[in-house]
Order: sequence, then structure tokens, then C-alpha cells
Amino acid sequence: MATGTAAPPEPATVTTPRRWRSWRWPVLTLVVLAVIAVFSAYLTAPRPGFGMDPESTDPDGAHALVTLLRDNGVEVVVADTIADVEKAARPGTLILVAESQFLTDDALLDRLARAPGDLLLVEPTARTREALTPDLRKGSASASFDSTPNCNLREANRAGSVRFGPSDTYEAKGRVVTRCYDGVLIRYRDGGRSITVVGSTDFMTNGGLLHAGNAALAMNLAGDRPRLIWYASHRIEGETSSPTSIYDLIPGNVTWIIWQLSIVVLLVALWKGRRIGPLVAEELPVVVRASETVEGRGRLYRSRRARDRAADALRTATLQRLLPRLGLGAGAPAPVVVTTVAQRSGADAEFVGYHLFGPPPATDNDLLQLARALDEIERQVTHS
Repeated sequence: MATGTAAPPEPATVTTPRRWRSWRWPVLTLVVLAVIAVFSAYLTAPRPGFGMDPESTDPDGAHALVTLLRDNGVEVVVADTIADVEKAARPGTLILVAESQFLTDDALLDRLARAPGDLLLVEPTARTREALTPDLRKGSASASFDSTPNCNLREANRAGSVRFGPSDTYEAKGRVVTRCYDGVLIRYRDGGRSITVVGSTDFMTNGGLLHAGNAALAMNLAGDRPRLIWYASHRIEGETSSPTSIYDLIPGNVTWIIWQLSIVVLLVALWKGRRIGPLVAEELPVVVRASETVEGRGRLYRSRRARDRAADALRTATLQRLLPRLGLGAGAPAPVVVTTVAQRSGADAEFVGYHLFGPPPATDNDLLQLARALDEIERQVTHS
């Protein structure tokens, strides 16, 4: 009779749970760290936007000022439309109006003028000044780079010296006003409301708060009331994005013409591409940086007060970049260009036509506003 010993049990069936228990906590720790890292990256990521945008962290945005105001107990209400301003406005509030080059409707300006509360106008355009502050006119002098208050306004004296940069100055006719910083800041009473006008935007932006007393003046002006309505919209009110694409406007028989032209271009490229011998490199006698050329031409225009030529150069350069994107030729009529740009970007046709083919600017500030508006039109077409 054969005898033997029993075989030992297989250990492989019990090793998997033990391995999971030993790796469970390291895996969970890595997952938690990954979630925290993603959340932190989202919170600290830069938020691009437009000029004086309260959510933008770009140098020309206003996220830092809005955050400081809210941390100091000021209720900041961001208004995207005039209707939002009217809904939030009440006596004792302050309405900040910036980027007013997009306010092109006189009816909206009249509604804004009737809204209750005090006004703080930041670098207003001529149309905005005419509607909201008809007694003001632009001064002939410009402010120095670093300006002192030279007035008895409490907000200005507490801030001290401020670095405005290139700024507009203002004067009033037939009205008692408080003029600070050589006219860059002006305040007066009108019908029971306080109206403050500042001829510069840079000192309130993220990139300008750190200079001199800029942050103090911005906080003193914008935080003068417990409730602040921030209106700095970058779109024309009433504009709607057109559901029709630009390709829908092209007739059907144009497709065959495009194919034929493509074949012709290909044949010409093959013909011109045949060269006899290698290319010869030739050194240029003088190399001039593009930035120096642009700066020299800009100074020449400014010294001769040639704002019309400067505006024509800006508009021509913008059209040269826009027309190829829109599929239009260099000789396209102005109405066709305006209609195509308005449909492509969703902007108001009057706004596009005024800035692309309108009259030359009358002042340096109007020229600056024109350059900003042209950049905005090109950005909308590029990202549409």
C-alpha cells in the first residue's frame, strides 16, 4: 500500500489582495495630488481679456483693481449692457464708464445720462463727452509723465503723485469745477450728481497700478461709493452673430473658376520654379529693425500733426491684412468690405464703416481710439 504526504496549498490565490492593500494608499495619494494640481492650475491660470475687463489678468485688464475694491467692501456690479446699468443703478451708486469707443448709439448714451447715481468717465471719447458732459472741452496742454494733484480734492491729495502717461486734459466753461493733475482729473456737480472725468486709462489697469500713487487714486475714485457699477463693454449693443457664413454668399459656379485658377497657379509655379543654377546670396548694405522704422515714422507724423496720414496708414495696413482673410481683392468697394467684415465678425456695420473708411481723427486721443478699434475689428475677424 502506497503512502504519501499531502501537497501544500497554492499561495498564488492569496497574493493579489495583499498586493492591492499595499499599493492602495500610494495610488490614492497620487490621485489626490493630481486633482489638487489640476485645480490649482485652473485657479492660477491667466485670464486673457480686453482693456479694462474686470476679469482679465492681462496688463491692460482691470482684475487687480476690481479684486482690491471687493476686498475693501465695495460691491462691484459688472454691467455688460446699458440695460444692466439701468437695472443696477440707484441714487448713491457710482457708474464707471470705460472703453466708450464702443458706445456709438446716441439713444444708449441718453439712457446712460438719465441713469441715477454719480458718474466716473475714464478716457471718454468725443461723442461720450458731448452726451454726458456737454460743458467740458479738451484742453490744449497735455499732462506730464508724473503729475501732482495741485488741487483740494481729497481723493487726489491722498494719492499724491500719479503716473498717468499720455493723457487728455479738460476744461469747463461756465461751471465751477475741481481741476487736478493739470486737468487730467476734473470733477463737478450737475443736477445733484457728481461727475468725475479722467483723461487716462492706464493708471487703473493691472500693469499701471504699481507706479507711483496710481493704485491709491484708482481705489479712491472707484471706491468712493459702497456700490460700483462697472461698464466697460467691448461690443456694440444689439449686435447678433449672423448664422450665414461668408461661404454661403459665394455663387455655385465660382467653385469651377477657383479650380481652374488653382490649376493655372500650379502650372505657373512649376514654370517659375525651374531655375538655371543655384541661388546667389547677396548681403544688404544696411539692416534696419522694423521697430525703429515704425517708431521713426510715427514721430515724423506726430511732429507734422499728420493725423490724417497716420490714420490712413493704420486703416490701409488693417485692410491689407483683412482682405485676404475675407477672400476679397485689393480693389474691393468699401460697402462690400464693410458688409463682409460686419458679417464675419458680428460687429455693427456702422461701427466698422466709421473706423475703416471714416473721416480722419481730429485729436491724438481720437487717433489712439481709432487704433484700438481697428485692432478690435481685426481680432474679431481673425477669431471668428
